[in-house]
Amino acid sequence: MSETSIELMPQLPVLSSSQPDSEKVLQPPALFQLPLTTQDPQQLQQQSQLQSELQQQENSGANLEQLAESVCVKHRSLLLLLLGISFFTAVSGLIFYIHHIFHVEKQTPMPPVTPCLSQACQRAAARLSTFADPFTQTCDHFLSKCGSDTILLTSGGRQRGQGIPGHPQNQMEKSVWTQTPKGEKKVRGLKEGRLQSRKTLLLQYLKGMLETNKNSHSSAVQKTMDFYQSCLNTSSIEAAGEKPFLALIQKLGGWPVSGIWNKTDFNSTLALLMRDYATFPFFNLYVGKDPNETTSGVTKRRYIQIDQPDLLIPIEWNSKTEKSGAKAETLRPFLALCQKYLALLGSPQTTSTIHVYMFISLSSELAVAASPLQYRLLKGQLHQHMSIEELQRQAPAIDWLGCLQAVFHPLSLSKDDHVLLHNLPYIVHMSQIINKWQNKPDISNSGPLHTYMLLNLLHTLMPAMDSRFSETSKAFSGALGNDDEKIPRWKHCVLAAERGFDSVLIHLLKNVTAHRESKLHQLSWVDQNYSQLFTDKVNSLIPRLWTPIRTSGENELDLLFSQVNISSHNFFSNYIQLLTLWQNRRSKLLISPSEPIDVLSVTPFPLGNEVLVPMGMFIPPLFHPTYPRAYNYGAAGFLLAKDIFHLLLPEIHSYSDTVPAVAECLLAHYLRTTEKAGRSGVLTLSASQQQELWVQYSALEVALTAYHQSLIPHSDDTSLLGLSHTHLFLTSFSQMSCDSDPYQEFMPLDPAFLIAVFCARSNLCPAMQCSVKNYHISPQSCGSFL
Repeated sequence: MSETSIELMPQLPVLSSSQPDSEKVLQPPALFQLPLTTQDPQQLQQQSQLQSELQQQENSGANLEQLAESVCVKHRSLLLLLLGISFFTAVSGLIFYIHHIFHVEKQTPMPPVTPCLSQACQRAAARLSTFADPFTQTCDHFLSKCGSDTILLTSGGRQRGQGIPGHPQNQMEKSVWTQTPKGEKKVRGLKEGRLQSRKTLLLQYLKGMLETNKNSHSSAVQKTMDFYQSCLNTSSIEAAGEKPFLALIQKLGGWPVSGIWNKTDFNSTLALLMRDYATFPFFNLYVGKDPNETTSGVTKRRYIQIDQPDLLIPIEWNSKTEKSGAKAETLRPFLALCQKYLALLGSPQTTSTIHVYMFISLSSELAVAASPLQYRLLKGQLHQHMSIEELQRQAPAIDWLGCLQAVFHPLSLSKDDHVLLHNLPYIVHMSQIINKWQNKPDISNSGPLHTYMLLNLLHTLMPAMDSRFSETSKAFSGALGNDDEKIPRWKHCVLAAERGFDSVLIHLLKNVTAHRESKLHQLSWVDQNYSQLFTDKVNSLIPRLWTPIRTSGENELDLLFSQVNISSHNFFSNYIQLLTLWQNRRSKLLISPSEPIDVLSVTPFPLGNEVLVPMGMFIPPLFHPTYPRAYNYGAAGFLLAKDIFHLLLPEIHSYSDTVPAVAECLLAHYLRTTEKAGRSGVLTLSASQQQELWVQYSALEVALTAYHQSLIPHSDDTSLLGLSHTHLFLTSFSQMSCDSDPYQEFMPLDPAFLIAVFCARSNLCPAMQCSVKNYHISPQSCGSFL
């Protein structure tokens, strides 16, 4: 049974970039020009030297044209425009700026700054204090990645250059590393078990809002908080037991399992389950666009999409017969599971066995025509247009117009409206099976179709049932060999609240977001024709913070949720209302001209000619308006730059010779620096690792350049733990660069080592215990800017 609206469309790579003349330059990124904090007047005097040096670039650009020209002899520069900003400054200005930042030999100390004392800063400082300062660590610190207890390279260990198995998003595959030798020094404060993904950080922030927003006068906000609290109130859920579900069964006319059944109409019951309880036992319903439909300047329309269901019985695909079937080894555990569910609902095994056998038999027959997505894609079975009238002829057992009108009420539908099908053979087969079971005279009083639908309803409502049901399901999953991760109750409740009260969470979240623009950086291209495609693509992109075009105010939200009645002690009733809200939310997609907001999104993505930046990227501890700008740029700024690189440059490694050159240079630094610290073994880089090294190093440069550029008009900034400016920026980067994102396993080195390479050519870094300069490698050779 589906619980999300999806579009079955393969993700295509997005090309991007821009190729300027040698006289053009990219202004340092403005995407990371995050909100400024209010400081004391005396802070306006700080960083005066840096500001005056930067202002000199406009008058000194002509003196550097020879430098720019010599650099371009080896690498012709392509300036990538991130989020659609036009080019408008001279290339000599930026080169002088970067030269001045990284190559001035004498450094004058910055004036002292005021510490940030806000509550958000105090929490950030406490978190930062648990991390080791990368500037005080010896070189053996970089033998392990992100403070793990295993080292990256040892003699006899796995060589990372042989490639990492699996896809970046396949979190189930774990890389195998050698164990840390006995006595290996552990210097990093953050261990692998403490790494938190950005999604978890967002959920924790939403959790804080739901638990602490006590002063809101909005009834919609209060109902959302009450729903969340009722979900956490497990004692009330346990006390209610199975009674709420049994009461619901009676409301639906009873069922044959109990011997009390009103023989309700099949299609009426099916429509009711889909409309009020988001339960889709025989087929799934989605709302989405047709990726094969082309439009010119007009927003694509959305369609009702019909797909095969998520069957409860475990099935497997037979590629030889091109059919699916129930897994033989799972039938016995599945039989026990169903019997246990009915026993928990008060049905004795002597009377429930026949109903369980019919449920399994019906499920197995439906499974025959179910097929994997890839098979259907090859067979051209996805996104097949068909009118509701024609669908009725093909699969007459379902009252298609009646069911769809019920689900998408109050929208008006007619038999001439088109829907999209994703497995027509299954839909036809499903209709035949339903008709077959409806006309079996020997089981007419057993109501197998009705029992089948209500057991699917039980599965939908399982999150609102007492722990006996979830423990039974977990035991079945364990019997199949699955090791399901235990989700904390608070996270389960936040996710549940988002399904029905997403507009309220958007209202609460939008106050902590900020929209700023940015630019990417220089690359040397093998094929200049390809670089022009990048230029055309990126120039057409429009940046937009992913927020509603029209944001609902509290009064409007209160009216929207006026018919919702939330009880702090009846989560089952609250959850049923949630399902109705979620179904209404899906129905609105058919007529909404804008892309629906995903509150839980934490990475930017392309949509048409736009790049949407989600609000979830701008929450603590990644970002807060009161944080020092150095901290915000080092955390949220770096992560955003890295995400944009990954988003726009999926094929860059094949067409740019800059990527492998920079990666191999960084690797050479690492091998030379860590060799005397005890590293042994050979390290070579796969293409994916080369790209990730380049992405992170380039993102670091982009974010730091943006931070320094922000100091020109507003030189004031605050500090954390006595750290400020570049020191705080790089420490913040070191902390956040180890976040658990899909690409982390492709990073072959500790990201903090990039600081050592970076600071080898910068006069703004504090003294570093592990200095690349000590190993006589030219730091300029790794500069992706130059």
